[in-house]
Amino acid sequence: MSIPIVAFSDVLCVWAYVAELRLDEVKRAFGDQVSIQHRFCTVFGDTARKIPTTWADRGGYDGFNAHLRHTGEQFPETVIHPDLWRSVRPASSWGAHLWLKATQLDEAAGGCASGTADAAIRAMRAAFFRDARDISAREVQLAVLQAAGADPARLQALVDDGRAFAALASDLQDAEAMRVQGSPTFVLNDGRQKLYGNVGFRIIEANIQELLREPKPDQASWC
Repeated sequence: MSIPIVAFSDVLCVWAYVAELRLDEVKRAFGDQVSIQHRFCTVFGDTARKIPTTWADRGGYDGFNAHLRHTGEQFPETVIHPDLWRSVRPASSWGAHLWLKATQLDEAAGGCASGTADAAIRAMRAAFFRDARDISAREVQLAVLQAAGADPARLQALVDDGRAFAALASDLQDAEAMRVQGSPTFVLNDGRQKLYGNVGFRIIEANIQELLREPKPDQASWC
């Protein structure tokens, strides 16, 4: 029995970056008993509007930078570049999401090696949070994807014919239908269990263990 976990996130979300640590622990703890499906939601679709508005009374870009650095201090396994949102301000996460959807489609069709898409998502986050690269720039996006093992020409074909756009639209529509509140959100049990935000490993573990318990159809889950 394999428990599907649908992981909605935005690549510019620091809590999704931190959540990689929890997902790694989930894989170590449960192995093939779980399958993690990465999908995208929109939190940083328009950063020039979001950050000055959301952080207007908390220091704007400088305040947001301080928040990221403070978050990084809580999780020493992650690396937060000190210049984020100061010298580098990606305009949107949507472009990165589009090319990552193309990578997922290419992998599903056998165009690139298994695991390439997941590696590309992690590499895209690392390019921003660790290396302070502008991942809203197309040349950066394609360089990151190629380094992760994807073929830019194959991805371009998937963008050109609209399939990558359709896949991204599907993610956004499903996120709305499932009432995904933000990034990251982990959806289990066909949408009956949703874990949103800075959720610790033990909470994720408890939800998975309850599903692995295989309650009878007339038996309620305790999670």
